Amino acid sequence: MNIQWYPGHMTKTRRQMENDVKLVDLVAEVVDARIPISSRNPDIDAIVGDRPRLIVLNRADQADHAMTVRWTAWFKAKGCGVLETDAKTGKGVGQFSAAASHVLKDKLAAWKAKGQVGRPIRAMVVGVPNVGKSTFINKVARRKSAKASDRPGVTRGKQWVSVDAGLELLDTPGILWPKFEDEATGLHLAFTGAVKDEVTDVEGLACALLELLRDRYPKALEERYKLTDMDGQPGWKLLERCARKRGMLVSGGDADTERMAKVLLDEFRGGKLGRFTLETPEDV
Repeated sequence: MNIQWYPGHMTKTRRQMENDVKLVDLVAEVVDARIPISSRNPDIDAIVGDRPRLIVLNRADQADHAMTVRWTAWFKAKGCGVLETDAKTGKGVGQFSAAASHVLKDKLAAWKAKGQVGRPIRAMVVGVPNVGKSTFINKVARRKSAKASDRPGVTRGKQWVSVDAGLELLDTPGILWPKFEDEATGLHLAFTGAVKDEVTDVEGLACALLELLRDRYPKALEERYKLTDMDGQPGWKLLERCARKRGMLVSGGDADTERMAKVLLDEFRGGKLGRFTLETPEDV
């Protein structure tokens, strides 16, 4: 599948972020815990430079917990702070201020030595579209300050959000990159809704997801769609079987694979299939 999505405002956003990063002490990078690498924009490293980084593993409630533990250790080994959250319910969000202070402990000590007590931490929050960034900011601020939506590309302008006397957040628009270097990255982002369905082949996407789940989480497909004996079966065949199990047929008795594809993606994104992490540290 050839998935490309790079609206014109992305170039402007990148330039804006390159200027704004000079104003902050910390960069909080919100990623999807189900795809911790695919949901990171490689351009962010160049934009952020050596600014201290806090990785927010959002949607941890939908990810495989054992894999989240491994990813937390992986990011910490890279020198990043890590915070696991579920922005929708607010779980883990309350620890953000403490996590940011821990990452900046040396800088805070230097401020204190200079008598700069009470100076607020300024953090820029970044992330690709639809990883829950705006919802995360709203939960941290305990009010609806940033626009939040299930649709990618909603936050367009720069927004400062004052949390309390000790913390200020800079919200930024979600930014993708001009070209996905490998197909898996594009697929993972499309699976989780970071790329609009309108620019993808939904049936092809569902087939690819079924093949991935067949290999890594076959039990989920057995329990949700009553599929057995899946070894080696291509995605199109699995999608057809799912449609028939759900009674989704068109006139003539053929499987309504288009309708089933949409249902599969909705149920995966809504957490109805279970908790999944689609990539491991070994994949990097």
